[in-house]
Amino acid sequence: MQKRLVLDHTQISITISRFCYQLIENHDDFHNTVLLGLQPRGSLVLDRIIQRMQEIQDVPLRYGYLDATFHRDDFRRRDLPLKANETKIDFLIENKKVVLVDDVLYKGRSVRAAMDAMIAFGRPQKVELMVLIDRKFTRDFPIKPDYYGRQVNTLESQHVSVEWQSQGHDEDAIWITEKVSK
Repeated sequence: MQKRLVLDHTQISITISRFCYQLIENHDDFHNTVLLGLQPRGSLVLDRIIQRMQEIQDVPLRYGYLDATFHRDDFRRRDLPLKANETKIDFLIENKKVVLVDDVLYKGRSVRAAMDAMIAFGRPQKVELMVLIDRKFTRDFPIKPDYYGRQVNTLESQHVSVEWQSQGHDEDAIWITEKVSK
């Protein structure tokens, strides 16, 4: 299997910092803004954003983790059932600006399911999407990120792998892997 590096640990760190500054520019004092990490991988990105935001500007942020497993349109179409993750949201999003955070935007199905899932917590005023990687030209739904780290052109046969040191990898890195046919 061939691997191509998309972002290394330094570039990921710079991207996380850029996200923070963009959020500060676009959301004033965060009084009416909440951040939701899409479980499971978006929560890892959100944790880094929250940590970096606290270093940059000590502003109280409301954030949580949203699992959209049971809202997916392919939930009952898989051979093996999906494993749900915990939703951790202890506030309402009624009339709030919501920033959904995920690692990779691929077909848009997870984001569509997340929008359905978050309605249980109220009707947001506005929803924005923040992703580390935007896989262009692969959408099944008309979903586009408001904030992205890098846009990549990929084929269906390729996979974007986000590796975190906190999960046992040597360092934070994002790779495109190509499956070699045998």
